Amino acid sequence: MPSPKPLVVRCPRCQGEALFDPSNRWRPFCGERCHTGDFAAWANEEFRVPATAENSDDPKDVALPGDSEPARSRPLSH
Repeated sequence: MPSPKPLVVRCPRCQGEALFDPSNRWRPFCGERCHTGDFAAWANEEFRVPATAENSDDPKDVALPGDSEPARSRPLSH
């Protein structure tokens, strides 16, 4: 029985062909250069998930029960 044809996918970095097989130690990237470049982008925080007030740790972003507006849009009370 012939062995299955290796899967070829697009490299997430350069969009070139990348062998998705255990023989490619850089998979899903095409090679070391794309793998390292992607890792460097993560380390430099170039990839970010947008934060919303729901995900914020800032107490000013927390809505109080019964509020229809976020805390930042309410006037400060002393």
